Amino acid sequence: MFSTLLLLLVVLILLLCCYINYLHKDENFDKIPGPKGIFLVNNGFDVLMESVALFAYIRELTNKYKDLLKLKLFHVKIVILYNPEDVEVTLNSTKYNEKGNLPYFLRPWLKDGLFLSEGAKWHQRRKILTTAFHFNILQHFSTILVENSEKLVESLRSETDKSGTDIYPFITSMALNSICETAMGISLDKETKDIGIKYKDAIHTLGTYLLYRAQRFWLHPNPFFNLSAVGRSQKKLLNEIRSFRDHVIKQRRQNGTYKNLHRDVMNERENDITGQKKRLAMLDLLLEIEEKGEIDIEGINEEVDTFMFAGHDTSACALQFAFMLMANHPEVQDKILEECRQIFGTSDRKPTMSDLADMKYLECCIKETLRLYPPVFFFMRYCKEDLKLKNYVCPVGTDFAIFVFELHRRSDQFVEPLKFRPERFQEEPTWHPFAYIPFSAGPRNCIGQKFAMMEIKLAISAVLQQYRLLPVTKPEDIDFIADIILRPKDPICVKFEKR
Repeated sequence: MFSTLLLLLVVLILLLCCYINYLHKDENFDKIPGPKGIFLVNNGFDVLMESVALFAYIRELTNKYKDLLKLKLFHVKIVILYNPEDVEVTLNSTKYNEKGNLPYFLRPWLKDGLFLSEGAKWHQRRKILTTAFHFNILQHFSTILVENSEKLVESLRSETDKSGTDIYPFITSMALNSICETAMGISLDKETKDIGIKYKDAIHTLGTYLLYRAQRFWLHPNPFFNLSAVGRSQKKLLNEIRSFRDHVIKQRRQNGTYKNLHRDVMNERENDITGQKKRLAMLDLLLEIEEKGEIDIEGINEEVDTFMFAGHDTSACALQFAFMLMANHPEVQDKILEECRQIFGTSDRKPTMSDLADMKYLECCIKETLRLYPPVFFFMRYCKEDLKLKNYVCPVGTDFAIFVFELHRRSDQFVEPLKFRPERFQEEPTWHPFAYIPFSAGPRNCIGQKFAMMEIKLAISAVLQQYRLLPVTKPEDIDFIADIILRPKDPICVKFEKR
């Protein structure tokens, strides 16, 4: 009797799965090229592999299929785009601004922050937060970034006698402290350093959970994920992150330093900022806006979490690849150093915003680094209506991923696409406007790109003026892992030699 009931249950489950598969069948989607799947599961088992193999597998598929490809994980339809014409259609339109399934796995953490919000709420938040990146405020933040660049230089002194240094811990420490000071107004001194490290590690772990869940289609529904071991662990991590964030917000609110600070900073001239004792944080702007009734505490939590997440790891990622490339190209280092000497002469004064604007060759080097190694190497979107591409149609209900890593390395767009050639950015672009999008493009482009460029310029110029970088890790040595940020499997090492 029991075996008969069990057999009936299995048959019913199979029939239900077949019916779900039938409901999600779409002629337009089926026309898009991609690897064949198996019954019911489709490509669900194809992506169940360790992280390095998964990144290599996706790259292998992009080499096989010229402009785009499809994957289907059980009933979830995904199209991966990496040709500029289709990318332009998707990013230039407001119709496809919604994030896909993968980013929404971040919702328990980031909720309705700028990264995930939509419609009127997104427009309102974008308008509010755009003021956080006004020239005067970036100028104010630059004093923090200059100090942290100097601390980075100092922290590397102990490394000059070594044959090679894993640079990421040094860079990420600087980037984390910078975002803590500029976003939350807290400096990670000796007393709070351990808290900051714990916070950073929690963020990194959450990234691994996101990909773990995405690979396993049976964990996509929230009830199943929440019951899993990873789901329970994620809940504990989120409690740690929220505890740290809530403490800082409460402390900032109670001391009242945020009041009128935004107004004072907006009225400053560039030279006024020297010696400024009060330090503006993005949190200060949010607390002022809260008093006007334009945002509530939940909104403040969401935006602080979003900027803490997006603001440190991406810059640290870009910097580690930049230092690796410069170590392997001594002629590039020499040109950057000569440019710095033309700007500063023999003076040891601190860089100004106008100095940063004059670092034109360094900017080309950073742009070329971001072309080869974009920290955010894919973007996800969702089709609320049919998306007409160059040769195909993405149907309603499809997630599509823009694979920036492959887009930036197309041989039909870039001469010698795998070579580090900063000079290509000194000339008029010969590539399609949407073939190079390290900060995304269109209405939902990265709001913090000027901040990121400023932080990276200050760190590189400070380090190169004190140290010569010698190669240890070479570009061809690097294997990448699948994560929400472009990460190497093994540490990237550079040798530092005092100038």
